[in-house]
Amino acid sequence: MAAALRHFIDTQDFSREELLRIMDLVCLLKEADKAGACPRLLQGASLGMIFEEPSTRTRVSFEVAMTKLGGHALYLRPGEIHLGKRESIRDTAEVISRMVDVIEARTLKHKTVLDLVANSTVPVMNGLTDYNHPTQVVCDVFTMMEHKLPDKSLTDVHVTFVGDATNVCSSLMMICTQMGMHFTHAAPVRYQAPKAWQDIARANIAKSGGTLTVTDDVNAAVKDADFIYTDLWWWIGQEAEIPDRERAFMPKYQVNESLLARAPAQAKFMHCLPASRGVEVTDAVMDGPQSIIYDQSENRLHTEKALLAYFVYPRLKIADPSAIARYRSAVDDFHMRATELVS
Repeated sequence: MAAALRHFIDTQDFSREELLRIMDLVCLLKEADKAGACPRLLQGASLGMIFEEPSTRTRVSFEVAMTKLGGHALYLRPGEIHLGKRESIRDTAEVISRMVDVIEARTLKHKTVLDLVANSTVPVMNGLTDYNHPTQVVCDVFTMMEHKLPDKSLTDVHVTFVGDATNVCSSLMMICTQMGMHFTHAAPVRYQAPKAWQDIARANIAKSGGTLTVTDDVNAAVKDADFIYTDLWWWIGQEAEIPDRERAFMPKYQVNESLLARAPAQAKFMHCLPASRGVEVTDAVMDGPQSIIYDQSENRLHTEKALLAYFVYPRLKIADPSAIARYRSAVDDFHMRATELVS
């Protein structure tokens, strides 16, 4: 019997233990990839990738992951399908899920992904919305596990996010507090994580331990940081706010060599990318010895492989070889009879 239908929309939908199991699978499939032995678990399966905006890492990681697992990925680029315009989201979800084995969606509004989930008969994976970016932060915590000091447990790790309350900030705050880690958000008061996010994070802490700090004191925020993370200072639809945002963040909240020097020597720099070099972070930090941004980016590939294997592989119908041979023989007979009729 095929596994139950499950979606990957928000890390809050999963326990700490299950998220750690998924990261174990990330590790396993990364090892397999490095050995050139990635198992073709999704042979013959298809992934429909819905994008309302372009992407580099999300698109490439999901498409290559599907290929390495033996499947096929179909890129449905912005404006190419009638999602919510000439066709309802329900109709799109119903139709596409009759043709593919899994859907990945990168949408401008979180509600769009929720509507896809409500009407899909295959797993839906959230490739980013205006609210969160769960695939990114599973990758991020896995990357932290690879780069933390060997004698530190995950629950001893301090993560400081410097900058705007973005969808990545939201997701990172949630997963770090789920893991029992210490999370700090440093930003001007106007751009700090909203109370609703903090309430979720504090509920996580009540179960898993860890701490949450939200502050405008960026120097204090990085004092104990094992990882310093930043993101863009504005997103789609916020272009009119750029002058105000630059004045609020620059130069105090720019991750530069001076700020990094206030952190412990082992602190690593992270960014989900794309970055505005010279804005939220300097070239010297991005390209410096404490930066792990490209390890982080590569791990998106291994994370997507694990998520696809975890949610899709148990649902696939694995045909008995004798059944395949039977249908192959039936098709051969069909063509033979058709040839006889023509001749």
